[in-house]
Amino acid sequence: MNEFTFSVPQNIIAGKGCLTKLPELVKKLGADHAFIISGPHLNRMGLVDTCRRLLQESHIQSDAFTETEGNPSVETVDKAAEAFRRSGAQCMIALGGGSPMDVAKAAGILVKYGGSITEYEGGGKVPGKIVPLIAVPTTAGTGSEVTAFSVITDCSRNYKLTVFSYELIPEYALLDPELLVSVPSNVAAACGVDAMVHAIEAYISTAASPFSDAMAEKALELIGGNIRRYVANRKDEEAAAAMLSGSMFAGIAFSWARLGNVHAMSHPVSAMYHVPHGVANAILLPVVMEYNALADRGRYRKIYSYITGKNVKKEEFEPQMLTEALRELNRELGIPESLREVGVGEERIAAMAADAMKSGNILVNPRSTEQKDVEMLYRKAFTKV
Repeated sequence: MNEFTFSVPQNIIAGKGCLTKLPELVKKLGADHAFIISGPHLNRMGLVDTCRRLLQESHIQSDAFTETEGNPSVETVDKAAEAFRRSGAQCMIALGGGSPMDVAKAAGILVKYGGSITEYEGGGKVPGKIVPLIAVPTTAGTGSEVTAFSVITDCSRNYKLTVFSYELIPEYALLDPELLVSVPSNVAAACGVDAMVHAIEAYISTAASPFSDAMAEKALELIGGNIRRYVANRKDEEAAAAMLSGSMFAGIAFSWARLGNVHAMSHPVSAMYHVPHGVANAILLPVVMEYNALADRGRYRKIYSYITGKNVKKEEFEPQMLTEALRELNRELGIPESLREVGVGEERIAAMAADAMKSGNILVNPRSTEQKDVEMLYRKAFTKV
């Protein structure tokens, strides 16, 4: 067993209606003025106003920045940081999916330490604690409420940069399944598979540990047993709560075990073609898992059991059974089957592969990978199976 370390440096509250605890958490941070970072959709829905009313009722002042987009940009981070500075707030609340959380983490760095977020790309470059942050996820997918990463698109390079630091982990996370009821089915499917990919890649990573394995296995159990119900009916609060918890456990798992080729390859797809992150992951997952089968240490059978609910004897299991189950799950959830279907062009395979090879996730993928291998995997992902 490799040497490993871990810590769980935050407070997580889960349960129906727990959003009402938001003012209490702001006060625990010693703040009386909060800054909400969210997106235009949640703003139109009135959820941002709901949070502001809760805060106002507890005599907490608030401001909001609601311009975050999918695959948020360096420019959006700059705008959010400047708006926070002007507000005079003392803490941030990230409300939404992974995009607002990525922006809040990145803006929290700039407010404390200045510069551009591009200067913090990679690991070990955040000097210390960032602006105190509370994360309130409204999708079950990214796990960003518990992760040490912020992923931001640098449009000047058509590149998704990653900032990694345990200082980015929010101090509090509120997991309220009532916030998931209005998620469209296609978004629920893409985000749900994204969470599943987090768990799978952490579980088979060469950096996995008994701690990350425990988190990944629980995530797979919850997601595998509930993703179909949740996509079918987001008002199924039991399934929604399970998906939120599963996404959270998967986020903890990959914060300590990293990910793999799926995420390394999906980031260039999103950066260059604006494909939603979860959709790109879902399309690439079966192709990459087929490639990684050669390095399987018996974990494919366990993953297969969690996803299908079927227990297969060791001598009867073949890794191909898992890749077929993943393809079938994508079909059930209505996810496109190939990169071609989502508008990705084969003419940029070499450029995408070069970008993918810059990711640290390639280094912990269970099967060694060179650029020619990534190019081959992209080509396979252009074809329906």
